Amino acid sequence: MSEMRDNIPDERRRLGDAIRGAQVAAADRGDVVIDMKEADRARIEILAEDLKPVFDEVPADDEQWDFAISTGLQPRLWIDATAHVMMGRDRRTYRFVRDTRLGRIVVAEATEVKPISDAVTNYIAERIVERQRMMEGERISLRDGVAEPEPARQMETAPQAVVTPVVQVRQHRSMVNDFVNAVIWLLIGALAGAGALLAFFWDRLSPYF
Repeated sequence: MSEMRDNIPDERRRLGDAIRGAQVAAADRGDVVIDMKEADRARIEILAEDLKPVFDEVPADDEQWDFAISTGLQPRLWIDATAHVMMGRDRRTYRFVRDTRLGRIVVAEATEVKPISDAVTNYIAERIVERQRMMEGERISLRDGVAEPEPARQMETAPQAVVTPVVQVRQHRSMVNDFVNAVIWLLIGALAGAGALLAFFWDRLSPYF
């Protein structure tokens, strides 16, 4: 009994593949059973099933991936916001494309599932490695073996080195201005005192002028 239960999932999987194969074959014979859209979707679902183990291995906290099938006029298997797989004009060729700043580029193209599945797997691996590098806190220089701070930290520490001399210059200027103001007020006070004394003793000093 246990052996029969163990064989049930494999039989169901083979039956599902056979059904999709029959759908694709029906579309190739002239769309007698299903239309071209359903044929494209069947092929996309076969590719998605082949990639499901890869999708399951992607870390759950990595939110850059879509891993979804859109069911519009042209079914697509979305890998992320810029990359997806669709069927070519001949309805038999898988086309893995990616949108870039310079336009859309074809990453891989084949009539079989395996080459496209490998191309998508390599693309996912490269993007994961890029994300890991971006998340790292420091870089190792190959010239002297000294760890270099990441650009973000350099931006944080650089302003401090600039701010300190500026503050010192401002403090020095403030002290000079305070000293000059004190001398000016001292001279004004001295002149005012001399004028007051001159006015007080003017009667006595007037004969001498």
